[in-house]
Amino acid sequence: MKSTVENLDPARLKLTVEVPYEELKPSLDAAYTSIGSQIQVPGFRRGHVPQQVIDQRVGRASVIQEAVNNKLNDFYREALNESGRVPMAQPEVEVTELPNLTGAQGGQLVFTAEVVVRPEIELPELDGLEITVDPVAITDEDVETELENLRARFGSLKAVTRKAKTGDFVTIDLTAVIDGEEVDSASGVSYEIGKGNMLTGLDTALRGLKAEESATFTTTLAGGEHEGEEAEVTVTASAVKERELPEADDDFAQMASEFDTIDELRGDLRDQVAARKAGDQAIAARDGLLDVLREKVVFDVPEVLVDQEVSAHLKAEGKEDDDPHAAEIRDDITTGVRDQIILDVLAEQTEVNVSQDELIDFLIQTAQQYGMEPAQFMQGAQQANQIPAFVSEIARNKSLAMALRQVSVKDSDGKDVDLTEFIGSDELDAQQLVSEVERVASPTDADSAGSGSSASSASAASSASSASAASAASAE
Repeated sequence: MKSTVENLDPARLKLTVEVPYEELKPSLDAAYTSIGSQIQVPGFRRGHVPQQVIDQRVGRASVIQEAVNNKLNDFYREALNESGRVPMAQPEVEVTELPNLTGAQGGQLVFTAEVVVRPEIELPELDGLEITVDPVAITDEDVETELENLRARFGSLKAVTRKAKTGDFVTIDLTAVIDGEEVDSASGVSYEIGKGNMLTGLDTALRGLKAEESATFTTTLAGGEHEGEEAEVTVTASAVKERELPEADDDFAQMASEFDTIDELRGDLRDQVAARKAGDQAIAARDGLLDVLREKVVFDVPEVLVDQEVSAHLKAEGKEDDDPHAAEIRDDITTGVRDQIILDVLAEQTEVNVSQDELIDFLIQTAQQYGMEPAQFMQGAQQANQIPAFVSEIARNKSLAMALRQVSVKDSDGKDVDLTEFIGSDELDAQQLVSEVERVASPTDADSAGSGSSASSASAASSASSASAASAASAE
């Protein structure tokens, strides 16, 4: 097989592939055998019809078509691999020459394939990069906030006759009117004044109301058929309640935790705040590294990839490709595709591998996010051929964790930040690998552990810390 490459632009190339008859012949023989087993010719047993008779009965063109269809993708992949480029979309293939359709067997197969490929980019040297993050500072106010949240979980609601204020819980009925016509309504809705997670202006309207009092305000509807339209909304507070919190004392500590005193509980809450802020610091370092890569790696994102992602997004929302929403999401999608390309290259350079355990953990977590049974979600993902995309996503997350091992991370005070807890380290990977090999090779396991399982177990161990680190660093 001979192939030539023509670069149409930085992200699109054209392959011209020439396959001599000798290379296509095994596929032609297989096609003759397949077709011969499907036809019945007097004087010949099924499956033993000579090729020349098949040519006469069904036509050599049919045989060549089946042979080419069965082998074309293999020839394309071989030519693409030789080019050294990574495809980003399905190719546009055109067959320009076929083996001899009549006369003596011979000739060649020639086809062209135009395909969008990943732009060739060069990442900066990681060991020369420095990322700055905020220092971890735990204040008494942070601890008291945690304590207040914990008290709120054990609080109770008590009806009041006074005017409602921020922090009160109200049961409300809502009616929305546009041009004198009621377009939406809801009743018995529980809402905490000050949350601001329903309608703009609702908090202001509720403050000062007593039970069974109403107020009307103008707002923009946030959902339903009239989403985005301005409406007159009447809200009635059918009940007003305040939250009573338990005293922050030793009795509360014993009720709400495993600790005997409130001081011990406060100490534990301080540790929780420290752990959370350390995790936030790791996330900030990850995001900071990605920002640096975005800044230093400049390239044009293939428009066809952005178009495909925009179309898929609109389709998921039940909208057509010409919907105005397409322009609103295009910039974000372009950034997402750019990040994907950068992180794919980073994953290759940091030699990231994704183990089966990591994939299963990812699928289980994703299924939980969608409220689905893991087995059902996995089956659907396999049927939709989404598993390779999930593997790539895991690899991208891991690549940032692996890359952070090589960069310098300091806080704004100039102190080095140790992220080993979140991203692991090469030393820990090596120790885990040695431990796993020794465990598998131990006499007690020798009878039950074959060499194949030893290799896979060792491979899993070498990626364990970076996998969990990537998961921790990517969780927000």
